[in-house]
Amino acid sequence: MTQTIEPCTYYAEGGPANTDAALELMRAYCQAHPVEHIIIASTSGTSALRAMQVLDPAKLIVVSHSYGFAKPNHQELLPEARQQLVVAGIPIVTAAHAFGGVNRAVRTKFGPTQLDELIANTLRLVSDGFKVACEITLMAADAGLVASGEEVLAAGGTGRGIDTAALLRAAVSQNMFDLRVLELVCKPRTSQRP
Repeated sequence: MTQTIEPCTYYAEGGPANTDAALELMRAYCQAHPVEHIIIASTSGTSALRAMQVLDPAKLIVVSHSYGFAKPNHQELLPEARQQLVVAGIPIVTAAHAFGGVNRAVRTKFGPTQLDELIANTLRLVSDGFKVACEITLMAADAGLVASGEEVLAAGGTGRGIDTAALLRAAVSQNMFDLRVLELVCKPRTSQRP
């Protein structure tokens, strides 16, 4: 039986304070392993711009919140951050969340928990950033920026920043159960969610 031992770093708590350390771990991982695409969640653009400084920009894909996520007709990705990413040639996915969208509207209007929320909350058992990493991988595949079956390094965080990174085998949303978790690079031991 073939066996591989890979390190995983555990942070005492989740949150943006782990961003720089997580990005350095991701950089080291990419130096030791062939990774074609690195998918980063970024709300305001802060994490994406920091990732652009630490990681190979040619490998980056940024996934932002959809328009109207926080408030009507508003985009949280700051225009100056978007411009820097565009100038650097980094693709940006801005779309409905794979674990949200129409089902979130049903919950907001009628109240019952939706299936995608159950999936999201189950993934949060690992960490909030783990749920985000899985979700943005589905979204990047839906946008055609990564191929289904491709191994990608994806990163998200707890609220803001990056505290979780995982090597995932990508899938599109409609084939979510083809998504595979291959390795964890880092994650917090705690979650801000109940």
